[in-house]
Amino acid sequence: MRFCRDGRDYVLRHPPANPRTTSNRVIAREIELLGGLTGSKVPHPALIAGCTDVSVLGAVFYLMEPVDGFNPTVALSAPAADDAAVRHRMGLELMDGLAALGDIDPVAVNLQNFGKLEGFLDRQTGRWASELAGFSQFAGWEGPAALGNVEAVGHWLDDNKPSSMKAGIIHGDFHIGNMIYADDGTLLAIVDWEMATLGDPLVDLSRVLISWPDAGVRMPYTMRVDRLDGFPSRAEMVRRYADRSGRDLSALPWFEVLACYKLGILFEGTHARAQAGLADKATGDRLHGAAVALLDNARRIIARA
Repeated sequence: MRFCRDGRDYVLRHPPANPRTTSNRVIAREIELLGGLTGSKVPHPALIAGCTDVSVLGAVFYLMEPVDGFNPTVALSAPAADDAAVRHRMGLELMDGLAALGDIDPVAVNLQNFGKLEGFLDRQTGRWASELAGFSQFAGWEGPAALGNVEAVGHWLDDNKPSSMKAGIIHGDFHIGNMIYADDGTLLAIVDWEMATLGDPLVDLSRVLISWPDAGVRMPYTMRVDRLDGFPSRAEMVRRYADRSGRDLSALPWFEVLACYKLGILFEGTHARAQAGLADKATGDRLHGAAVALLDNARRIIARA
């Protein structure tokens, strides 16, 4: 909620009217994370103040500075829609912002306990396999068979895990829909930090890449932006991130398979709920198509690797 007091604008962030049991904890973690980003090169909404005392407003909440710009998945600004050079800059700025996030030492900003780094890569496959298995609770779900051999993808991930990682802060849902841009393509803020934790920043990079268009080709899981021409190619995005971050990207195919596996399972969850009458059928069908395409893409990456 945005409001003005004494000539200054604020944004109030708090749990929804019907919060989940974890809602207060999620907001408290956002306060901690945004506090850690203060003064960094990471574009983010500036934290003004946070309150974890639920007796004040009935929930954990915080105030942040408004960010006046546009979200490309809602609508491109007129300059971004009209000028391919602006869209090109938007893609490169996305990589610069991600590299800046990965450069932060969690210990230096007192976020060393923000996530469990031990066994981070080891936990990934099992976490999402369990999520998929849990969809059996939804009556009417047709099951995972329509996604192809998901289990084989999971086995490949387990058998080919990178032997090490360079840890950092990860956003957890890093894609262009969680960005606010200025009209000239400058990245003003990365938003929606509720899934942030500690881990391997290549998780965030791969999340971007699997939805990124190449040569204007649109897949069912391609980022939902009106105009795709002008954006950098995937190869250019990877080069930009490598240049800015200095990270070893030799294991990137593994992370891309993981991203397809994770996002495909998340999408299939909506389909399962829709088949049980708990979500919109049209949305469920659309996301099921995207899930099938994502798992097919995972198998193509595995074949190339």
